[in-house]
Amino acid sequence: MTMPPDRDYIGWTKYVWLIYIVPFAGYPIALKEGAGRIALTLFATAIFIVIYLAGYRARGNRILYIIGAITLIGVAFMPSNLGAGAFFIFAASFAGHAGGFRRALSIIGIVLLILLVDVMVIGLSPLLWWWAAFFTVVIGAVNAHFAQAARANKRLQMAQEEIEHLAKVAERERIARDLHDVLGHTLSLIILKSELASKLADRDPQRAREEIRDVERISREALSEVRQAVRGYRAGLQHELDGSAEMLRAASIALTTKLDPVPLAAAQEAILALALREAVTNVVRHSEAARCTIELRRISDEIRLVVSDDGRGGAREDGAGIFGMRERIATLGGRVTRDGSRGTTLTVTLPVAGGPQSVSVIERSA
Repeated sequence: MTMPPDRDYIGWTKYVWLIYIVPFAGYPIALKEGAGRIALTLFATAIFIVIYLAGYRARGNRILYIIGAITLIGVAFMPSNLGAGAFFIFAASFAGHAGGFRRALSIIGIVLLILLVDVMVIGLSPLLWWWAAFFTVVIGAVNAHFAQAARANKRLQMAQEEIEHLAKVAERERIARDLHDVLGHTLSLIILKSELASKLADRDPQRAREEIRDVERISREALSEVRQAVRGYRAGLQHELDGSAEMLRAASIALTTKLDPVPLAAAQEAILALALREAVTNVVRHSEAARCTIELRRISDEIRLVVSDDGRGGAREDGAGIFGMRERIATLGGRVTRDGSRGTTLTVTLPVAGGPQSVSVIERSA
């Protein structure tokens, strides 16, 4: 039997509650009434059980039909069967599944009002129906409370599942960005060195062999970096500076560095290292530049990484690498700007880290 999500907690207990219909079903038998009365009572009991069980499958406003049908059976049999008061209790027990807590209380109130009108019309003594009125309110309110709690738990469970899903998506996106940065930079360097080795093969075989050995070394490093990226590890800024210098040298682009010791938290160093890798890769791929400058400075309460070149510049849409860089930098409260008016200048700005960890870089020129 399929249950609405907010009522999974009921389980087999719904069959236990049917014990409260036994006094109604056994009333004509206990009084030794005629066969017709007994058959009618048992038939009504069977109809009630079908409606009752259907109530646990009903969704939305359909539960109102269940409540109405059970209440009508109670109204019909209350004059002749004192056990019929149980029908009003059963009807009120479903009120919590018809909507919010206030709506449930309104439905319970309506069921109680119908019961009171019914017993007043037939002139039944309060001594015979007080229990039905009392438990209609109590059982209805308790079930409404548990139904509301079940819905709240279901919403919490769905929220937790959504958080887990978003965490998985974020991790996949992180791995994708890191692999883009790692492979984009490394494959570009491998292509440059392979082309250089091909050109040197005839006139300088020894230099060509050295370049091929570099290609092998870089490929092994790339494999290690891919594994680290998947695991969430980050290369240091100094490592990326050395790699950038090697890549620019292979592309015959002169490098000038202006690097100051700056306070960087571990997360900032990792993100700046990836930003430097992406920026230098773009210089080699797209700029057609002769010179490149890398600057790392602290200006007031900001840390700035600037990568500029004297290439063709111009305005162009951000690729996946720059887009990923902007996302990373934004998570640390920083920003990325690009100016293509004179060559290309990419500026990454981060706030100075609290509780800084000083990262020293060596100033160099190439």
